[in-house]
Amino acid sequence: MTTLLVNINDEQEERALLDFLTSHKYSYSTETQSDGLSEAQKTEILRRERDFKAGKIKSEPWEEVRKRFFRS
Repeated sequence: MTTLLVNINDEQEERALLDFLTSHKYSYSTETQSDGLSEAQKTEILRRERDFKAGKIKSEPWEEVRKRFFRS
């Protein structure tokens, strides 16, 4: 089985595609794609962004961050 992901721009496109799939008796499922973050994670990201803008935390160059996570 192959899965095909289709990005749909509006309700009219969605209806047309679903009508086509149904008329050809294709098996399909629909779902709305989420960003994969919990509400707590979203809140934490926004808090950190506010702290960064207020000068309470600083950023580091990618190579410094990478050293902490990808040790050889």
